[in-house]
Amino acid sequence: VQLQASRGGLVQAGGSLRLSCAASGRTFSSGAMGWFRQAPGKEREFVAAIRWSGGSTSYADSVKGRFTISRDNAKNTVYLQMHSLKPEDTAVYYCAAVSRRIALSAVVSTAFYDYWGQGTQVTVSS
Repeated sequence: VQLQASRGGLVQAGGSLRLSCAASGRTFSSGAMGWFRQAPGKEREFVAAIRWSGGSTSYADSVKGRFTISRDNAKNTVYLQMHSLKPEDTAVYYCAAVSRRIALSAVVSTAFYDYWGQGTQVTVSS
């Protein structure tokens, strides 16, 4: 399984950016896909996740109301639409996937994910 994230970029504070993550090598009908991020000197943190079946979502408090995660099952692709970006959103963003069904409360933990993308840099300038 490979997860290919789109290129991030440099955006001014208040701007928007959309990331995508395409999964290849298998079709996900269950499980979930999540986005995590890691800023320099910090631990990797949960951003958002979505279940492949049903589309239930979960967000970190820091991004609620600004970020939206969505999926296209036919394309095996998940999107992260980011609005009202802040300098503190600057990080390397990683997509991750798990093929088995897990509790929505568990999607926030890196431990439950089986596959990881390569990471893409998002930089928000003030």
